Amino acid sequence: MKTQTKFGSIAALFSVIFALMLMACQSKQKAQYLVLGKIVSVQDSILPYEAMVIQDGKVAALGSAKDLLQSFEVDSTLHFEDKYIYPGLIDAHCHFYGLGMFSQRVDLSGSKSFEEVVARCKQFAGTESRSFLLGRGWDQTKWDNKEFPSNELLNQAFPDYPVLLKRVDGHAAIANDVALKMANITTSSKVAGGSFLQINGKLSGVLIDNAVDLVEAILPKPSNPEISTALLHAQDVCLQYGLTAVTDAGLDTEIIWIIDSLQQAGALKIKINAMVSLTDENLAYWLNRGVYASDRLQVNSFKMYGDGALGSRGACLLNPYHDKPDEQGFLLTQLPAMERYIRKIAASDFQLNTHAIGDSTNRILLKLYASALADKPNRRWRIEHAQVINPSDFGLFKAGAVVPSVQPTHATSDMYWAHERLGSDRIKGAYAYQTLLQQNGWLPLGTDFPVEQVSPFYTFFAAVARTDADNFPAGGFQINEALTREQALKGSTFWAAKAAFQEKMMGTLTVGSAADFVVLPHSFLHDDLHKIRNQKAISTFINGEQVK
Repeated sequence: MKTQTKFGSIAALFSVIFALMLMACQSKQKAQYLVLGKIVSVQDSILPYEAMVIQDGKVAALGSAKDLLQSFEVDSTLHFEDKYIYPGLIDAHCHFYGLGMFSQRVDLSGSKSFEEVVARCKQFAGTESRSFLLGRGWDQTKWDNKEFPSNELLNQAFPDYPVLLKRVDGHAAIANDVALKMANITTSSKVAGGSFLQINGKLSGVLIDNAVDLVEAILPKPSNPEISTALLHAQDVCLQYGLTAVTDAGLDTEIIWIIDSLQQAGALKIKINAMVSLTDENLAYWLNRGVYASDRLQVNSFKMYGDGALGSRGACLLNPYHDKPDEQGFLLTQLPAMERYIRKIAASDFQLNTHAIGDSTNRILLKLYASALADKPNRRWRIEHAQVINPSDFGLFKAGAVVPSVQPTHATSDMYWAHERLGSDRIKGAYAYQTLLQQNGWLPLGTDFPVEQVSPFYTFFAAVARTDADNFPAGGFQINEALTREQALKGSTFWAAKAAFQEKMMGTLTVGSAADFVVLPHSFLHDDLHKIRNQKAISTFINGEQVK
């Protein structure tokens, strides 16, 4: 009897242990996978972790692998132990669709003369059959002769074929005579917010800002398949650099719905915050329809153009250009229209984001914003670029809680000639990113691609080092306006999401946020800046799915 009791006791003990083990297993939460690596969570604080659990496309937990595996039963483990894992990078201001369309046009970036521009066009025309030759990327400030070209060589090369070639910033273009004639442009043509340059009483073919619209109005409309191809190409490029979300700074309604259809079909994985191009037609449509949001697309803002670009002297300045005393730039949206748009959007749920380069335009917008939003807190209306600010106006960003949205590579691209445009005093208020950051305590960063390169690592490098790839200028361009590494990282993650009201959904790698992350070979916070600048993503994940 005693032996039976003893064995009965042992059996009972094993039953209890087995039951406890079963209960422990059953109490574990199920999850898709565990990620191991040098994980960095970004919010107000930047915190390191060694492991992360992913479930249903979201971050379920962060911590040590040992602790997490006590609470979660995972289907698989991703091993990136010697790599750095950051929140998916976010471009707060770019032209995603424009990048895609750029692939279908003559690439003129890096051209060293107008002769080279024409040569590239001739080569492209020999390989492509199109009714209108389009190109983009030339920049006369990079040529020996820094003046705008005339279209004589273009006319000789294409006497019967229309050509329109946009400057790198998109705020100027050169057209041949065939295209000018098709658009009914003559020496007497005029347009508000634009100009038609002439040489000795003859059209040079150079069109500034709104003048470009007259030629663009006659361009053949791209087909839906062409648009879809462009969008998918842009995605392929962005994913290589760990971009999981972008804000496209100006899209028409038709393009927005094509984006939505591609996302719903599962072809377009990248997340897009779409600023609606501010036209009367688009405004009426979206104010009537209201804000739209899906898992990957958000439409809750409008994009307005205040002025042009500094490189083409279309930026509207308080005082004349230092190198052209008879020019002062101009507004692209006239003041009465600005006031009307601002009034309507302030009365809606939409955000307004306005392109403003010159100190005059920035002052006008800051004051109009303040008046419209006096009793409307946390609207996060944005000034895109905020490139040249009068010293007395910086405080208006803080006073009105206006968000400056900047692109650091503009500083290192423009630094070779910006002083000529602005002079030694006014340049001090230009590309002033640290001063702008201090106004509200945060600053979203973007690239403005395809005006600049797609790489957010170039953005980081330019923001922190304030030099070009060859370390020019020594010590950095206006280095007092550089951002810290931590600030630059937040600018392309948490703050970029915050600028679009998306900080609770992405840009952080915190519990409950989307499992959007990038795996990198180098650390933003510790590694050599040139190594960071030259890297690409090892892997890119969106909603927990590996997309690169």
